[in-house]
Amino acid sequence: MLEPNIDQKKFDVDQQGFYGEFGGAFIPEMLYPNVEYLRKHYLEIMSESSFQNEFRALLKDYVGRPSPLYFAKKLSKEYRTKIYLKREDLNHTGAHKINNTIGQILMAKRLWKNRIIAETGAGQHGVATATVCALAGLECIVFMGEVDIKRQAPNVARMRMLGAKVVPAKSGSKTLKDATNEAIRDWINHPNDTHYIIGSVVGPHPYPDMVARFQSVISEEMKWQLKEQTGNENPNTIIACVGGGSNAAGAFYHYLENEEVKLVAVEAAGLGNETGHSAATSVLGSKGVLHGSRTLLMQTSDGQVIEPYSISAGLDYPGIGPMHAHLIRSGRAEVFGATDEEALLAARKLAMMEGIIPALESAHAFAVLDKMTFTENEIVVVNLSGRGDKDLATFTDFFKF
Repeated sequence: MLEPNIDQKKFDVDQQGFYGEFGGAFIPEMLYPNVEYLRKHYLEIMSESSFQNEFRALLKDYVGRPSPLYFAKKLSKEYRTKIYLKREDLNHTGAHKINNTIGQILMAKRLWKNRIIAETGAGQHGVATATVCALAGLECIVFMGEVDIKRQAPNVARMRMLGAKVVPAKSGSKTLKDATNEAIRDWINHPNDTHYIIGSVVGPHPYPDMVARFQSVISEEMKWQLKEQTGNENPNTIIACVGGGSNAAGAFYHYLENEEVKLVAVEAAGLGNETGHSAATSVLGSKGVLHGSRTLLMQTSDGQVIEPYSISAGLDYPGIGPMHAHLIRSGRAEVFGATDEEALLAARKLAMMEGIIPALESAHAFAVLDKMTFTENEIVVVNLSGRGDKDLATFTDFFKF
């Protein structure tokens, strides 16, 4: 999982940090030493036996991995196919985010950093970062949009309970983009003692590749779990929601070069792509630089970022990870959009049919089941990236419980 795969050429990052035409490191001069040092050493550190042993032990004994691969019988009957759920919602802290923060806190310790910063939208990455900082005994500052602080109050309480300082981002749309801006500003002011734990496959190289490698445990497990349950390690289709895209990167990672496996990325279409209230970056975006990498982003003709919208705090990001930009533009991944209402209804269906309440982010992935056609013997894996406790107030408001 952690070592470079020299066989994967077509969709791998190159030595300059590009996936095709997307990626790279476009950073302020003050951050160059930090980012460059990380770039030079991250693969070396990740391949050390002591690192791998500690990382895997924590994934097993602390996070609770492997996460189950669950055959959803009722959902399968509903869509007349075979649907499996990769249960990242059952991880400690309730989402896939902990896979990456465990890896990055071990990286920070080996880089002799004693202050950790992070950005968060839905709050799951903030909780995961606060969790590993408490575990490691390191200072933790989490930047979160003022709007997201209000709509994700349970996760804010968790972060504070874990000892993190939650700093509101009060500029722009006061959501994930603005939290990321504030985190980068802080990093510029504290370059020597601070490690920035980026929560998704975004930012300057090597972050997209490093985060994807930490999250690749998802597809690593998926292969042997499918083999165990179906006799074949390859599904026909993998579906995952995409904002920045770390859960999708992890679910896709070990299947990137196997083009017989269909990769489906699901973006947040908000109130509809034609309404001006959407976060469907691959449809509405164009090439540009955002938060340190060249990718697809929602912007005006003169390069000003357009504020995204989604009812889901984890998907209202105006860009997309450069790996996903390349997968989508190259045709390797198919992209769908799911509106707020479609995601909410999909969450209710999953709850009623399988007894699982998904995070609103994950619900977007389930919403596209109604937009796709399957054969009876197809194997479809949906990455259930997080649990829905944090979104119960939103569900309650919509369904009038």
